[in-house]
Amino acid sequence: MNLYLRYFDKETLVYSVDEAIDFLKSIDEIGMNPVLEADIRDYVDSDVLYPKRYKIRPRVYFIIIKTEAASMADFKEKRAVRTPEPPVAARQVSPVIMKLNEELEGWYEGEIDFKRVLMVPGTGKFQYRDTHFVAQVKAMSGIDCYNRIVDYLRERVDNRSQFPSVKGKNFHFRFLGKAKPLNTEA
Repeated sequence: MNLYLRYFDKETLVYSVDEAIDFLKSIDEIGMNPVLEADIRDYVDSDVLYPKRYKIRPRVYFIIIKTEAASMADFKEKRAVRTPEPPVAARQVSPVIMKLNEELEGWYEGEIDFKRVLMVPGTGKFQYRDTHFVAQVKAMSGIDCYNRIVDYLRERVDNRSQFPSVKGKNFHFRFLGKAKPLNTEA
């Protein structure tokens, strides 16, 4: 990985962190010191791919960019631009989502904590109240259980009531068991 450095009209493409530090030491206004040198070394050794700005004084910075460009011409023509790959964890589906979408037909018990709109009897005004609701439903998956419970509640509570995200901490479900098939033979 090479480094592009720029301070106003002074710029360079170097092939090591030592060359970068030598370039910065040659510019008196930067005032190279051990703390700045250690920070630059940490940045170069890190997996961070975005450019880094270093403040010299108010509204005055120098910049360091990691690049795979072999020459300044390659860098200027953006021939060695690398798009960062998403981290492995970001590409994997969350275990919560996997469990919600896992299809297993049967009976589920779902618990939901939501904000229910209720009228205050003395004033006639409305307020939100935390409400806990538990139901046993026949569903195909955890997300189907959530949707059935929310559909049921939407028909029975004020439409201003607020329901939590299916992925949040205010919805829990557990599989109770397979549903018995209907006996169609008579």
